[in-house]
Amino acid sequence: MKKTLLSISYLALLLLTAQFSSAQNKIVVYQSDFGLKDGAVSEMKGVAMGVSPDLKLFDLTHEIPAYDIWQAAYRLEQSVRYWPAGTVIVSVVDPGVGTTRKSVVLKTKSGHFIVTPDNGTLTLVAQSLGIDEIREIDENVNRRKDSKKSYTFHGRDVYSYTAARLAAGVITFEQVGPLLPKQVVTIPYQPSVLEGKTLKGDIPVLDVQYGNVWTNIPDTLFNQLNPHFGGIVEVSIFYQHKLIYKGEMPYSQTFGEVAKGKPLAYINSLLQLSFALNQGDFAKVYHVSSGADWSVEVALK
Repeated sequence: MKKTLLSISYLALLLLTAQFSSAQNKIVVYQSDFGLKDGAVSEMKGVAMGVSPDLKLFDLTHEIPAYDIWQAAYRLEQSVRYWPAGTVIVSVVDPGVGTTRKSVVLKTKSGHFIVTPDNGTLTLVAQSLGIDEIREIDENVNRRKDSKKSYTFHGRDVYSYTAARLAAGVITFEQVGPLLPKQVVTIPYQPSVLEGKTLKGDIPVLDVQYGNVWTNIPDTLFNQLNPHFGGIVEVSIFYQHKLIYKGEMPYSQTFGEVAKGKPLAYINSLLQLSFALNQGDFAKVYHVSSGADWSVEVALK
C-alpha cells in the first residue's frame, strides 16, 4: 500500500513538473519595429541575459514598419507555430507605450507564451492557436529594478524582463499577474470566406523582397472552386472597398510557367493563394499594399 502511494505521488510530481516546465525551455524569441540601427534590441537581450545566462535568444524580426500593429499580428501568426511548445515570444510594436493599454502574456492552447501590449497584436494568433489563458503583467513584481522612471521602453523594462523570468523558470505563468478574460483587442479585417462562386479575403502582408501579394485565402478554401493548373483566375483587389486592380491570370505551380513580367496566381509557402509577376514586382507595378484595409475577391473564369 505504501509503495502504491509513493508511486502515485511520484506520478503526480512528474505531471506537475511537466506542466511547470512547459514554460521553461529557456527559449525567448523577439519581434519589434525597432530595427537594428541602434542598441534597443541589444538592451532587451542584455536584460534577459541578466535574468539567466542560460537562456537561448532568437529574433523573429525587428523590421516591422514603425507602429504597424497589423504586421506584428501577421508575423506572429506566420511564425509562432513553428517554435516548440513552451517558447516565450516577445512582440513589441507599441505606439501606445505608457498609456492605459494592457501589458499581457497570452498562453495559447498550443503551449506558446506571447508577451506583448494588448493593442491588436494578438488578433490573428489568438484565433488560430486559441487562448488558453491571459494574464496582465504585474509591474510591481515583473519589472526591471530601478526602471520606474522610464515610461517609453516597456520592451526592455517589462516585456523582456518578464519573458526572461518566465522562460528561465524564475516565475510560473501564474506569477506573471492577475488572470484576465479570454479576449483580446482585435483589428477588424476581411476573413477568408466563400460566397457562392467568389472567394473573399484580405492581403495580410506582401512578400516584401519580391513584391508578391499574399492573401489569407488557404489552399483548402481555394480548392473548393475546383481549380486546375493553367485555368484562369479573376482577381479584384480593393483598398477600403475602392477597386485598385482587376485582372486575369493563370493558376500556376511555378513562376516560370508564365513569361517574364506576366502575372500568375499560385499557392505560397504558407499554403495561401498569392499573386505575382514572374521576375517582377506585382505590388509596385499595380500600387498594391497590405493590411486590414486591403481586401481581395477571386473567382474562376
